[in-house]
Amino acid sequence: MLALTLRSRHYLGVPSESTRSPALASGFDTALGIRVVHSGPDEVVLEYDIDDRHRQPYGIVHGGMHCAVVETACSIGAAMAAAARNQAVVGVENHTSFVHAVRTGRVTVTARPLTRGRRSQLWQADARTADGTLVASGRVRLLALDAGAPLAGKAVATKR
Repeated sequence: MLALTLRSRHYLGVPSESTRSPALASGFDTALGIRVVHSGPDEVVLEYDIDDRHRQPYGIVHGGMHCAVVETACSIGAAMAAAARNQAVVGVENHTSFVHAVRTGRVTVTARPLTRGRRSQLWQADARTADGTLVASGRVRLLALDAGAPLAGKAVATKR
């Protein structure tokens, strides 16, 4: 298993069966109320219930929330896929489009890989309301780093 950060350890510690897991245990994802529904190297499903911390001044979900949950979903899957090669991943590009404004309810985000190479991965995630309305769609490109590669002044640590 990979141990790049506390956050990535949670990504890799999520069970792969399709059962609802509790919210991630710490950090940014927990602060946003993001929950893992299902995770694996081929698909990740997250959800969150819209509340005041997600809304911008006009009362709709902030675009930054859509970007964050898209990147989280894609990063979880990419990290799980890279762990098999004793690698870590970091996002290098996030292009998220805001398709339909939403104010209340549950948003479910499903991410799947478009390509998984030795050095980079490209994932796509769609965020939908309970009735299936597409509210955001994004692609995240992630760089795969070998154990020991420098990252922000420290070596990437991996463990199996």
